[in-house]
Amino acid sequence: MKMLEVKRLSMFFGGLAAINDVSFAITKGEILGLIGPNGAGKTTLFNVIDGFYTPTRGEVFFKDEKISGLKPHQICALGVARTFQVVKPLQRMTVSDNVVASAFLRAKTKAQAEGIALESIEFTGLADDLDVLSKGLPLGKRKRLEIARALATQPELLLLDESFAGLNPTELNESIEIIRKIKARGITIMIIEHHMRVIMSISDRIVVLSYGEKIAEGTPKEIGNNPLVIDAYLGEAQSA
Repeated sequence: MKMLEVKRLSMFFGGLAAINDVSFAITKGEILGLIGPNGAGKTTLFNVIDGFYTPTRGEVFFKDEKISGLKPHQICALGVARTFQVVKPLQRMTVSDNVVASAFLRAKTKAQAEGIALESIEFTGLADDLDVLSKGLPLGKRKRLEIARALATQPELLLLDESFAGLNPTELNESIEIIRKIKARGITIMIIEHHMRVIMSISDRIVVLSYGEKIAEGTPKEIGNNPLVIDAYLGEAQSA
């Protein structure tokens, strides 16, 4: 089953094509990596998928329903959640309250929202920080809080925008395990990441963008040895 399908998507800002004629699909339950040099259009693509931008051309389908043109809250309600490259929690609120706010997308009562939030917080390893103000968290925990907030909306598709950037090796390993556990729950994942060890180890397939265009798509092994990708981005062959 196709969880997400992007058809000939283009996004222009004035005369600049941030994305140009990009097409791909994500199958239910898989992890799709999205890589490419800075300025390749990766975050713009996420912004189109989740409704922050309306595409100049092309369409986006979620479970065969057209979502391009819908508002972000409508797309989230359908089951698409995301994290952001620059994490911006509700800084004057606790970890718990940050996640409870997201849980109200599905919850009918405060008690239900608190239950959903607690489960997401424990899942992401933040149980000891329930009452900590989010502005006081170190970067690694703020990244996990971002994932917990997204999970509290109970998505079927999770878009992760550089959730590993700036993490130390221990935090990287912890976050990789969280992503694998999310996949084990049956949640489909699309992830933007520059850390090649991460993207090669967790992705089922990878799409590569360069200057707004898709230049390659395939398994980690295929992408790691693709001459065009090596020349445009990797610099040298990568092992899966």
